[in-house]
Amino acid sequence: MPETVPTPSAAAASAAGRPAADPLRWKALVFIALAQLMVVLDATIVNIALPSAQEDLGISDGNRQWVITAYALAFGGLLLFGGRISDIWGRKRTFVTGLVGFAIASALGGAAQSEALLLGARALQGVFGALLAPAALSLLAVMFTDAKERAKAFGIYGAIAGGGGAVGLILGGFLTEYLDWRWTFYVNIPFAVAAAIGAYFVIHEPANARNRSALDIPGVVLSTLGLVALVYGFTRAESEGWSDTLTVVMFVASAVLLAAFVAVEARVKAPLLPLRVLTERNRGGVYLSLGLAVISMFGLFLFLTYYLQIVKGYSPVRTGFAFLPMVVGMITGSTQIGARLMNRVPARLLMGPGFLVAAVGMLLLTQMEIGSSYTALLLPAMLLLGLGMGTAFMPAMSLATYGVEPRDAGVASAMVNTSQQVGGAVGTALLNTVAASATTAYLTDHAGSATSESAMRLVQLRSMVEGYTSAIWFAVGILVAAALIALTMVNAGSPDATGASDSDDGSGTDGAEDAVKVPVIAH
Repeated sequence: MPETVPTPSAAAASAAGRPAADPLRWKALVFIALAQLMVVLDATIVNIALPSAQEDLGISDGNRQWVITAYALAFGGLLLFGGRISDIWGRKRTFVTGLVGFAIASALGGAAQSEALLLGARALQGVFGALLAPAALSLLAVMFTDAKERAKAFGIYGAIAGGGGAVGLILGGFLTEYLDWRWTFYVNIPFAVAAAIGAYFVIHEPANARNRSALDIPGVVLSTLGLVALVYGFTRAESEGWSDTLTVVMFVASAVLLAAFVAVEARVKAPLLPLRVLTERNRGGVYLSLGLAVISMFGLFLFLTYYLQIVKGYSPVRTGFAFLPMVVGMITGSTQIGARLMNRVPARLLMGPGFLVAAVGMLLLTQMEIGSSYTALLLPAMLLLGLGMGTAFMPAMSLATYGVEPRDAGVASAMVNTSQQVGGAVGTALLNTVAASATTAYLTDHAGSATSESAMRLVQLRSMVEGYTSAIWFAVGILVAAALIALTMVNAGSPDATGASDSDDGSGTDGAEDAVKVPVIAH
């Protein structure tokens, strides 16, 4: 229930010179979480509908990837820009604008009668998603500053951020099988309208949280082009191969552009991405470990979807429901483990073990065969994956913006989304390449032994499973690396350990702004 009278924590905040907690912040969390769910599930909901949309609009096999890529390029490329816009323009205003724009883009996508309009709508969804996502996370960062309340809020947010992809598979299966592929777009409209109306009336952004600096235009151009080149390079590598000329050119261009971006940011007075956001040890460790974890998870969603539908013969709806244990695990890990322990133990002791538990679940999936039992193998593996990821994601999401001055909350939040978006592009391309190579090698070695059509079909299915399990082995290694980075780089203690000290230096904007307090650093 929202408070109706000043609370002791609010009085203490006022006495300390900080803005009192907003009594409507818990209602605001509902609408922020709803918007985040829409953005996350949209990354997977269209995947299941893609075959139907391709057939309906006559999209060629060569162009169908652009239904996914157009969204990823716009979203990933503009995230830093969207994060800084929310800092300058105001997070509430940016959040509501992103929601309205996302709803309009979704309506255009659902009504599309041509390939060009569908691709344009997907790109437009990515543009407004890049405004919406960092604004949502940074609103939590500036609205929930009390350690215990922050743990609860980020527990809910982390569960949605982690489980939204699986929810998208379930919802996408339902809509595609029982309605029409167009409803995978239309379904966003009620989400967006409800969240926008609710946010407009209940979100009250702290007055001192704005950044009045001028926008860093060179930084915007260099970061956007660099991130677009990077995401497109990995996307193209998936379909054309790593040695493709344009793929290599994209990677080289991305490296040059992003290096130039860092050089510019180190010199300009009001940078798009203040390097202090990246160089703080804990945030750097969070961004890196989260990016690696998402690499493994995106590949897993892809392989398990194909395994269940092609090898096991599941329908789209049944496939979606097969992911439910992962969603349950993520919600449990985030709200019942991560949120309850975040104020009692250092973040690294949740993130590191969480990633390792997820790695154990991933390790079980390396034992998949054509006839593997869902109940005996896939269900416990998904539960472990969800439990581990939920436990790790919750403190990671909170720590990624903890200690950031309010003026930098938007761009720090954008870095969380950027690490996830780039991680998703890397995971899809890298693990797909590993799976394709293993599948080809298996077919080459065993195709000659098939003496009938049924035997050849069996060899093909076994080759697919061989490819999936080979790629999952890589994903296990990546998750272990994420755990090691979390355990070694993240050294923040629990927020309740002591009072905290101020984080980053205060140069760049109004000195009167209060920094969000950071957890004590463990020695």
